[in-house]
Amino acid sequence: MIDIVKTTPYDDQKMGTAGLRRKSQVVSQPNYFENFVQSIFNVINPTGKTYVIGGDGRFYNEIAIQKLIKMAAANGVKKLIVGQNGYLSTPASSNIILKNHTDGGFVLTASHNPGGPNGDFGIKFATETGGQCSNTISNKIFEQTQNITEYKILRIDDIKLDTLGIQKIGDMTLEVIDPIKDYVLMMQNIFDFSAIKKLFANGFTMCFDAMNAVTGPYAIEIFENILGATRGSVRNSTPKPDFGGLHPDPNLVYAKDLVDIMFSDNAPDFGAANDGDGDRNMILGKKFFVSPSDNLAILTDNYALIPGYKNGIYGVAKSMATSTAVARVAEAHKIGYYEVPTGWKYFVNLMDSKRITFCGEESFGAGSSHIREKDGIWAVLFWLNILAVTGKSVEQITREHWQKYNRSYYLRFDFDGIPTDIANDLMQNLEQKLPSLNNTIHGSFKIRLAEVFTYNDPVDNSSTTNGIRILMEDGSRIVFRLSGTSSSGATLRVYLEKLEKNNLNATPRDMVDELLKIAMEIAEIEKRTGKKQADIIT
Repeated sequence: MIDIVKTTPYDDQKMGTAGLRRKSQVVSQPNYFENFVQSIFNVINPTGKTYVIGGDGRFYNEIAIQKLIKMAAANGVKKLIVGQNGYLSTPASSNIILKNHTDGGFVLTASHNPGGPNGDFGIKFATETGGQCSNTISNKIFEQTQNITEYKILRIDDIKLDTLGIQKIGDMTLEVIDPIKDYVLMMQNIFDFSAIKKLFANGFTMCFDAMNAVTGPYAIEIFENILGATRGSVRNSTPKPDFGGLHPDPNLVYAKDLVDIMFSDNAPDFGAANDGDGDRNMILGKKFFVSPSDNLAILTDNYALIPGYKNGIYGVAKSMATSTAVARVAEAHKIGYYEVPTGWKYFVNLMDSKRITFCGEESFGAGSSHIREKDGIWAVLFWLNILAVTGKSVEQITREHWQKYNRSYYLRFDFDGIPTDIANDLMQNLEQKLPSLNNTIHGSFKIRLAEVFTYNDPVDNSSTTNGIRILMEDGSRIVFRLSGTSSSGATLRVYLEKLEKNNLNATPRDMVDELLKIAMEIAEIEKRTGKKQADIIT
């Protein structure tokens, strides 16, 4: 029986570029989740359509998925494809959408944000492309949330999702699938699993930290069961609602245990980590860290070593905040190159129009057109394939890359928990002074161009502004941007890039220190926020 439940709007249900992310306590308020889901259904007209559902297993996912299934049935959805026990990594869900030609999907994740009762919850709607919905759709969804008066839900007991197979929910078909099987097949069609198996058979060692998140079972199956990595190579492999107290963001700060292992005297040959929903990655060698910007450049430079890309790639794109390392690779390979705002949807347009094959962000995300999301395990397998073919170490490959293309010393400085109005005022003040910064000298740097970054999409002809960049004459850069991925407050992110042709063995912090002082002064960060230093440096 369909219940039509009367409700009233919440005023904070606007989606960001990565969907709706709120504190778990906020989402669990009466009708909050239901309002948002019904608003999506009101926009997408789901009658007779097929959708994919899955999530990263964080707190409240189990309850939310049951609500979503019952609401889908009440709103006329023809079929749902659901990961067993509600689990699907974000890359796996994108693959299922594309492989089954569904009308889209619902991914329940807050990505790299912490989970648990006091953590974050998230949900995003993916279109039939397997990628994020457009601003046009998300704005329509928000408009619906502000005017919603009722939602539809099927009045039935909770559905069992632990057994594979098909069942009927009212007039709707629900298929529970193995969340890992199709993803593994996709990876086997891209990478040389035989070569990687030989690598492990010859004694190669690795440590993969799944951070108690969704890719743990994927990693066990791929790295240990199929490729032959030593049992125990995958740590924190059991998904937990609160990620076992870990902050599931694969960077040098939050994956400290992995970093300590990789920088110890007994470090394995290779280390990697994924985030909460499996779309981000961190790569390490023995006592060596590969920055996300260098990661994208190195993968692009070595695409011909991978069977899935042996016939060539269309091009590559990076977010504006990501270092320019990959731009030099694109020029050398004479492939397409694009610089876009932060947000994976900008990459999707370029992939769908066959302008790019690879793409990546400085926030530990990289991917290719095999799906329409970034893909953490894909990046790890890419590295393993390179290592297997070349016989070189992570450090050797990276240092040879710097010798060939020069080095972009690069760091991101996050100033967290800034009141939104103060953060906005800081950016507005900085924008107003940009014209006066052009051709000015600051220490050993001369500013060539100070501007608001504007992206003109070659596919849909839309125009988007995203952050402020200060370009130096020597190729170095300072970038300022407000983050949209936090569930509370604002984060000012300052990205520093020092281009170096000769001194390739210095520490990044030493090389960007002068740029940091310039950035602090130009933006008046301490004066306006009270912060003398960043909260997180990655």
